[in-house]
Amino acid sequence: MILDTNAISSLISGDPRLEVVLAVSLRHHLPVIALGEYRFGLRASKYRHVIEPLLDRLEQESQVLAVTAATAQFYADVRHELMVAGHPIPENDVWIAAIARQHDLPIVSRDEHLRRVKGVTVISW
Repeated sequence: MILDTNAISSLISGDPRLEVVLAVSLRHHLPVIALGEYRFGLRASKYRHVIEPLLDRLEQESQVLAVTAATAQFYADVRHELMVAGHPIPENDVWIAAIARQHDLPIVSRDEHLRRVKGVTVISW
């Protein structure tokens, strides 16, 4: 399972409903894009000194999925399909959906617009 930024946030805050969803998978996947979004949000957080070590641990225990040349092909397909359908989504979510499609993994997210991406399963909590 791929954790979207809002899933990372809920996991770190200890949301028990999310923990139930994640319990079915021994290892989680973090797209580098979501990791960057979350780290950016931490820059302004007064709780950074508490949360950042938790994020570091999650990163160590997860498989980080990088953007590669192969990902760019999936990105182009996803973005084109959304454009043709007239349903654009935020740019970073296009990249996350491309990574999910590339690795054939579901995305754990509360972002309903990800459901517009064909061939990507979204798991919410």
